[in-house]
Amino acid sequence: MSLLEVKNLESFYGPIMAIRGASLKVEKGEVVTVLGANGAGKSTLLKTISGIMDPEKGQVVFEGEEIQGMEPHKIVERGIVHVPEGREVFPLLTVEDNLTLGAYTRNDKAEVEKDRQLVFDYFPILAERAGQEAGTLSGGQQQMLAIGRGLMLRPKIMLLDEPSLGLSPLLVQEIFAILKRLNKDEGVTMMLVEQNAAVALKLADMGYVMEIGRLVMDGSADKLMQSEDIKTFYLGHQDQGQRGEKRWKKKKTWR
Repeated sequence: MSLLEVKNLESFYGPIMAIRGASLKVEKGEVVTVLGANGAGKSTLLKTISGIMDPEKGQVVFEGEEIQGMEPHKIVERGIVHVPEGREVFPLLTVEDNLTLGAYTRNDKAEVEKDRQLVFDYFPILAERAGQEAGTLSGGQQQMLAIGRGLMLRPKIMLLDEPSLGLSPLLVQEIFAILKRLNKDEGVTMMLVEQNAAVALKLADMGYVMEIGRLVMDGSADKLMQSEDIKTFYLGHQDQGQRGEKRWKKKKTWR
């Protein structure tokens, strides 16, 4: 049984069908990435899994139980943590208070403190800025805080929405190296959506490609890295997406 399975999902963003019959699986301990250009439906997919949006059709199955349509806080309590696009930290609260809010469903205070220290071990800058308002942090530091806040729940799976967005290449490499350590050393299962295919595929075990709401290709990260289509449309540009998708649409089928 997969940890997370999405079956024939359809979701609307207003009047627009943003997800069109998507199906995928995430196994425990894996990192799965969904690649695609801006507007492909990647964020809507995560929002539907985490309960922020309700699907029109299809199922979201977590640990063998359907959770689609469930209230978001109930989904969080089950161990699904959504690290949203744009970080969305609480800007007027301190770094430490943001982390405390990440553990709001937990009552094991001693273990919460251990996890706070774990976050500080992985992100030392957060320990240095523990008393600082989150809104005064740099973009990279806010992304670290958003990930750290998610870790405070001891998630069974983390949904990461564009963790590279708006960050310098050096910061992207640093954050993805930490995500890799969290997966390998702490066993954190992850599903991330990204336009930056190069860094996502280096981190992931398995990948899917989304185009206009449909998952049009899947395979191991190594297989996708070797795909001529992926190389052409996602690995050949610094902006990893919009120019590639415009050229991609000229193709009728995948090779």
